[in-house]
Amino acid sequence: MTEVVAALIWQGDRFMICRRPAHKARGLLWESGGAKVGPGETEQPALIRDCRDERAVTVVSGDVFTGVVHNYPDITVHLTLFNAVIAEGVPQKIEHSDIRWITTGEIPNYEFCPADEEILNKIVEEHL
Repeated sequence: MTEVVAALIWQGDRFMICRRPAHKARGLLWESGGAKVGPGETEQPALIRDCRDERAVTVVSGDVFTGVVHNYPDITVHLTLFNAVIAEGVPQKIEHSDIRWITTGEIPNYEFCPADEEILNKIVEEHL
């Protein structure tokens, strides 16, 4: 199982989503944006690294929002989503093909990675 971390970053009533590049697995699907936890690395440093390297922002990681296990045909992931805030920088499209800030009501307008479906349901439940 591959350990993956992602950040749930809010800006007012909107949260950040990122579109995967076309050439990657699950290309052009939307996600929270995340990273595999590397050897010898722990979750929160991996999250901070990912946000810096792939979106050019420094984040402060908070508590765990939720976690899910999802079996894709090519990989099984344990995805942990952390609450986080941007401490410095403006999100840039370094790794992703697009970045958007959406409300919970806009979720149906986007096609997300299957592992994110359970997470999105919880986001909606908690922000009604």
